[in-house]
Amino acid sequence: MTLVIDASVAAQWLLQQQHSAAANALRKEQGLIAPSLIAAEIGNAIWKAVRRGAVPRSEALAALSAGLLPFETLVPNEDLHVQALALAIDHGHPIYDCFYLALAEREAAPLVTADESMIAVARKAKIKVRRI
Repeated sequence: MTLVIDASVAAQWLLQQQHSAAANALRKEQGLIAPSLIAAEIGNAIWKAVRRGAVPRSEALAALSAGLLPFETLVPNEDLHVQALALAIDHGHPIYDCFYLALAEREAAPLVTADESMIAVARKAKIKVRRI
């Protein structure tokens, strides 16, 4: 089954957070996809961890590549940008999150997230969503 994974889930694969155990279980699933934007978002989460002193620089650089390994496909942002903007405008939500929503809608696949505001927008937009 195809699952759209957002950065709130993928970051938990690399950084010990509240839902890391549940997030790690998803890594074994087939058909994990995300917009290519996820590389920047995972990188930003790692950068924040380095700044806090939670992750050394040497581990951070390898972590980004490791964080992308579970994905079967990273869909180019350019394939999703119009629908993402439409969702952002229609639901008053940041376009960054709407790339994930647009992909879930396009693929008729559930979005898996730990982000409560993303869950609310997905439900409002009638997009399948699963809480991690």
